Amino acid sequence: MSLTVSAISSERKEGSFDLFEEIVKTLDKNKFRVENGDILVVSSKYISNSQGRLVDMKNVQASKDSSAISNKFQIKPQIAEVILRESDVVFGGISGFVITSSDNILAPNAGIDKSNTKKGRLILYPDDSYLIAEQLRRKFFLKFFVNVGIIIVDSRLMPSRVGTTGVAIACAGMEPIKDMRAQKDLNGNPLKVTFQAVADNLASIANHKMGEGSESKPFAIVRNSGAKLTNRKINPNEMAISHDLCVYVRGLKNSN
Repeated sequence: MSLTVSAISSERKEGSFDLFEEIVKTLDKNKFRVENGDILVVSSKYISNSQGRLVDMKNVQASKDSSAISNKFQIKPQIAEVILRESDVVFGGISGFVITSSDNILAPNAGIDKSNTKKGRLILYPDDSYLIAEQLRRKFFLKFFVNVGIIIVDSRLMPSRVGTTGVAIACAGMEPIKDMRAQKDLNGNPLKVTFQAVADNLASIANHKMGEGSESKPFAIVRNSGAKLTNRKINPNEMAISHDLCVYVRGLKNSN
């Protein structure tokens, strides 16, 4: 059976809302039933909206540190302040962008987004993304008696590439990585370091169908993906490596 992706249209929501109930209601409205083995891919910004993770810039007071970031990288002081609050590490940046890490996710401006929200507001990353994913997985099982995988997706710029692609910032109910070490390539050579980023690959496939603009398709169902489902709790460290091991971060550091 071939892999299929069904992006689901949804009404735009204002303010906090019950994420699971809204997904179920939207699936019903679109006459779509979730089946065993499906992977539900949900936009991180949709989840952030459900949590009320929005900041009104007029209520943000810039600090001395954020003012320095603002001047250095030519961004508004209020945005710089929110970036610092949301970041674990600041690596540097260019005009308009600060390269940061937040919860082991390397991203410009700590993943903060100004699109698809009212002017003057910022959307932050969701709180406890892995917990949210696990809760969704369990609720689908308890209500529909189906085992599904959950991926929370965000769009991301890739190094030296034009345009955005999807990346999994959290998942539950599925093995996010496939260890291919010791398997052989086409010439019979053993693979020594190869891991397949299953969750990221599926996130990118779904993100392509969900869209980046006014499509209003905040989640998608990936069917017949071949992903291995699991009941174990996924550790956030499974999909991330330390910055000291990242070839991009290490390479840029060593070039100075």
